[in-house]
Amino acid sequence: MLQVIYSEEFLDHKTGIYHPEKPARLTAIVDALKTASFAEKITWKLPTPVLLKPSLMSWIENVHPTTYINKVKNIAASGGGYLDGDTPISPRSYDVALLAVSAWLDGVDIVLNTADKSFVLARPPGHHAVIDTGMGFCLFSNAAISAFYALQQPEIKRVAILDWDVHHGNGTEAIVETHSEIAYVSLHQYPAYPGTGKTSQQGSHHNVLNLPVPPGSDITIYQPLWERKILPFLTDFQPDLLIVSAGYDANANDPLAGVNLQPEDFGLFTEYCLGITQKIMFGLEGGYDLPSLAESVIATIQPCIG
Repeated sequence: MLQVIYSEEFLDHKTGIYHPEKPARLTAIVDALKTASFAEKITWKLPTPVLLKPSLMSWIENVHPTTYINKVKNIAASGGGYLDGDTPISPRSYDVALLAVSAWLDGVDIVLNTADKSFVLARPPGHHAVIDTGMGFCLFSNAAISAFYALQQPEIKRVAILDWDVHHGNGTEAIVETHSEIAYVSLHQYPAYPGTGKTSQQGSHHNVLNLPVPPGSDITIYQPLWERKILPFLTDFQPDLLIVSAGYDANANDPLAGVNLQPEDFGLFTEYCLGITQKIMFGLEGGYDLPSLAESVIATIQPCIG
């Protein structure tokens, strides 16, 4: 079975009418999941409210300095603004970003404490947020925070983060690359924003695997990379938990990149993941064409339902 963590509060992070990372991304996915053929097999869960998770701030501060956290808080409190030209903060963005981190930590808890997988349907995304600032639509580094959180659980010795968003997760990599107990794998278009993710970037402990693909790549390029690179790398690492930074902007119809995957290809990606470990949580990153985004999430979840 699979549990989806979602709250309408995630719609309150307002980015502007023309911004691609908009609330409609979530509503499109929710509508699709509620009418999917396996809808009755999904359990919906609200994220733990921030006030009921007193340790939440300590987990965020484990990754981001207080000065940056307060910067996001103060911009929101002043009525909103921008971290950079792509990364707006609205009056409720700080509260929503905290709730998003809470949801990602809930996703870890579900996987570790039940036999279910989890899908964290939250925004803002996180994989571009570096230690001291957000960028690229991202405020806090959800995946990295979740990995460190998981490692504090007694049964978890190694965590892998698999990032199939079309853009390299420069923030996630920068945060975890010096930690031997975390592996980071990224499939991403290159050249593309943010300009990082070369194959030569391998981490301090050879715990990073970057697999850049050229514009125009499709499943015929991705499948050999999975079978010859990703599966051997992660099988050798033997993660106790797999966190998937699930971005869907590698779809052919997506307006922000030039890779030509189809929604059903993400179902194959999930099947590969299930061959590595049954302890998997997915967290939403990018994906900006609403129909293909929703179809891709359906395809991702289908193999988990059985």
